[in-house]
Amino acid sequence: MAKITRKTAARRPAGSKMTVKKAAARPARAAKKTPKAPRPWTAAEIHEAFSRFQKANPEPKGELEHLNPFTLLVAVVLSAQATDAGVNKATRELFKVADTPQKMLDLGEERLRDYIRTIGLYRTKAKNVIALSARLIAEFGGEVPRTRVGIESLPGAGRKTANVVLNMAFGERTMAVDTHVFRVGNRTGLAPGKTPLEVELGLEKAIPAEFMLHAHHWLILHGRYTCLARKPRCEVCLINDLCRWPEKTV
Repeated sequence: MAKITRKTAARRPAGSKMTVKKAAARPARAAKKTPKAPRPWTAAEIHEAFSRFQKANPEPKGELEHLNPFTLLVAVVLSAQATDAGVNKATRELFKVADTPQKMLDLGEERLRDYIRTIGLYRTKAKNVIALSARLIAEFGGEVPRTRVGIESLPGAGRKTANVVLNMAFGERTMAVDTHVFRVGNRTGLAPGKTPLEVELGLEKAIPAEFMLHAHHWLILHGRYTCLARKPRCEVCLINDLCRWPEKTV
C-alpha cells in the first residue's frame, strides 16, 4: 500500500472522505439579520414632543455669550470643536475691546491670538476672524449679512454657523445641526440621516412651523444635558415614551 504523505493528501479530489469530514466539522455561519427600521414618528407625536419642550422651556437661549450679530458670528466661528463654556471664557475679555469688524482689525491677528489661546485651533481661528472682519467691511458695509449665502462666503463660516446666526441674530426659522442635534435626530428616530444636512432637512420637514424658531435650541439643550452621548438620561427625558431608540432604559 502506498504511503500517504502530506503532498499526496493535498492532491486528494475535492469529494474525498477527508475533505467532506473537514467540511462537516466547520460550524455553519449564522445569517446576518438586517436591523428593522424604527417606526417613523407621526405628526401628532412630533407636535406632542415639541409642546413638551416648549412647556418646560418657553424661551430657550443659546449659551454662546455675545453682544451683537458680529460678536455672535465670531463666537460661533470660535466654537468649532470647542465648548461654549471655553469660548465664553475667552470672549468675555475679547469683546470688551473688539465688538465690531473694524475694532477686530485694529486689534490684529497677533493680539487676537492672545485672547483666544485657550481655544482649540486658535491660530487658524484667529486668521479666519481677522479675514472675515476684513470681508465684512469690504463687501457688506461692516454688517453681518442676513442671508445664508452671504454668511457662508465668510472665512471660517459654514452652513451651521450661518443657521445659528440667522436664527439667533435675525429670528430666522433655521435648524443648526451640531453634534448634539445630529445625535438626537438619529437616536430618537425623529429625523435619521447620515449627514448633518440630511438631519437638518429632515427636521425642517417634520417640525411644525410654530416650533421652528426655538426648535434647534431645544434639541441642542436636550442633547447636551439629557440625551448624552455615552450615558443618556432616559429616566428624566421628556420624550422617553415617544423615542424610538431600542436601547433606552425606560
